Amino acid sequence: MQAADDFLHLFLARTAKELSRAFEDALAAAGGSGPTWRVLLALDGGEHRTQAELAEAVGVRQPTLTHHLDALERAGLVVRERDPGNRRAHQVSVTESGRQLFLRLRRTAAAFDGRLRAGLGDADVAALRRTLAQLEENSRPD
Repeated sequence: MQAADDFLHLFLARTAKELSRAFEDALAAAGGSGPTWRVLLALDGGEHRTQAELAEAVGVRQPTLTHHLDALERAGLVVRERDPGNRRAHQVSVTESGRQLFLRLRRTAAAFDGRLRAGLGDADVAALRRTLAQLEENSRPD
């Protein structure tokens, strides 16, 4: 009989959960959260201006994104305005306060990434990326 750690998917799930928890803790210490980081990161590139584009970029459904944007707007981190070309759509932009938080969270994310890479060379990271991509591919049904 296989032990729980012998199942690769369980080991990966547990590891991903631990990494996510540690990253959330780091973001919280910097005054942010995972959803705040993901939304601000997606907005940083400037190409995701409507809520629909932003939801897709962040990887959440529109109602979930609306919930996050409501909180970010209340905190003065983003503003939403009607798209002049499509009155049903809203454009989202980052305020100066949001930009400052984004920069702080980006430093936190870079430091966290540096911790994860400790003891790993570029070849190790490249091999890990290839392995994870293969596992993702293998997980899809035929």
